Amino acid sequence: MRIIRASEIGRYLYCKRSWFYHLQGIQPANTRELNLGTELHAAHGRKVAGSLLLRWVAIIIFIVAFFIIVSSLVN
Repeated sequence: MRIIRASEIGRYLYCKRSWFYHLQGIQPANTRELNLGTELHAAHGRKVAGSLLLRWVAIIIFIVAFFIIVSSLVN
């Protein structure tokens, strides 16, 4: 019995011809472009992760500043 992996289902749903070629062992002719696209997606993912980190840092700084202002007004 052959195991069907989720990535294979994803490949089939995205492009049936790509799935068929992959089963036949045929490599794509545009591997350089595909690798470049993978690198660009990875770089974008790193930027998104960095922006999320900066967002949390900004929220923490805002909360600390808020408590400093409130404590200075109370005293």
